[in-house]
Parts: sequence; C-alpha cells; structure tokens
Amino acid sequence: MMLNSENGTAVGLEKVSFSYGEAPFLFDVEFAASKITAIMGPSGSGKSTLLNLVAGFETPRSGRVLIGGGDVGGKPPSARPVSMVFQENNLFAHLSVERNVGLGRSPSLRLTEADHAAIAGALKRVGLAGKQRRLPRELSGGERQRVALARVLVRDRPVLLLDEPFASLGPALRDDMLDLVADLQAERRMTVLFVTHQPEDAHRIGQDMVFLDNGTVAATGTVADFFTKAGPEAFRRYIGAGPFGAGSRDVARKRT
Repeated sequence: MMLNSENGTAVGLEKVSFSYGEAPFLFDVEFAASKITAIMGPSGSGKSTLLNLVAGFETPRSGRVLIGGGDVGGKPPSARPVSMVFQENNLFAHLSVERNVGLGRSPSLRLTEADHAAIAGALKRVGLAGKQRRLPRELSGGERQRVALARVLVRDRPVLLLDEPFASLGPALRDDMLDLVADLQAERRMTVLFVTHQPEDAHRIGQDMVFLDNGTVAATGTVADFFTKAGPEAFRRYIGAGPFGAGSRDVARKRT
C-alpha cells in the first residue's frame, strides 16, 4: 500500500481481522489521501467497526492499521492523527459551545489566547459566531453538529471520520452540513471517511466509494463509477431502483 503522499494523509487497513462474537470482519483496503470516501453497506456489514479500528476504539486480532504510512496499532485514540464525529455529537451538556470546542485544543480546558483565537475562528467558519456562550440544549440539531465540526477544526488532524453524524437531520439541513464538510475538506485537504446509508449523500460529496458486504470489502472505486455503472451486484441490490441525489448540487463532480 502506498500511503505516504505530499498531498495528504492516506489510510490503510492491511489484512485487518476483527470479530464481535461469531461475526467476523476482514478488511484489506486503502483510502486515498485528501479525498472524501463514502463507506456504504447493509446494516452489520462493518461500517462503524472499520471507523473504530482506524480511530483506535477497537483493536484488530491481526493485521495493521496504517495512517500516513505508519502503523498506529500501538497508539491510543488520543495519539492518532484522527478526529471523529458521531451521530450523537458527544457534546457535554454542562459546557458552553466555546468550552466544548475548546476540548479539542486542551482536554483540561487550560486555554491560551491562541487557543481562544482558534476557537473563535472555528466557530465563525462553521456559522456559529456569537453563540459561543450557549449551552448545547439551546442549539438546534444542526447547530450541535456544527459545534462538533468546529472541534474538529481546532484539533487540526489530517484524517476525519464521520459515522453518520447527520442521519437525524432533515434533508435540507443534512445537505447543508454535507456541503460544509466538503468545503472544509477542500480547505484543509483532509482525508475524510464517512459512513452513510443514504446513496444521495455519497453521490453529493463523495469522491471514492468503499462498499462493504458480509463483513468485508466487496467493491471499491470512484463514486462516479458506482452510480453511472450501477456498481457491483451487491451494491445494486442494496440501493434498489430509483434516482439518487436527484436535483441536488453535484459537489463530487465539481471537486474531481
């Protein structure tokens, strides 16, 4: 696997095996540096498990997890060059927006002037300027996810993992958040792996696609190839008939 790149940080799982009870998973796949890769597949196929292995929340039984060419198998999640956003957004209810974002700079919240400036800049970038004193309960669902993205920005890690963070949002708001992710990725040249059950989400911002089935990688390719050629048989069965991303701004094609 060629994981070192002057243009970003590639991610690879090299013959990685893992199991939950009797459910085995085997991943052998590379994610291109500085691209957005959509990860799709039926429930139970291993999408979240794959992200957790990259992040370090799960430990492989065998194989190697490579980030930027280095084996990160012995590193805890906090030491990996990775940020992750979940559907639940993981905000602390008793902390203000500013302090929730500040955790990305200092877990102890001992923040310097430079930290405060970085937090203010991140909140402005995600559209939350002026809301730094609010508590999570005072925000909408979309705003809470913007806080989570601001925390990603101040962490400034080269790899971003998204585990369906916008699944609970309505279609219009979900599109807005996806477009924000695409814009941030273009600005920071992050390597983004995002899990989704929605073909239109993958079509909207994805550049590459990894399709999982029965606990392993069934197919890889560009998003354009998956949708214009309908992808492999398992993918065709998964998405069924009908349009995907109809009427939406095709961010993926504009970015390739």
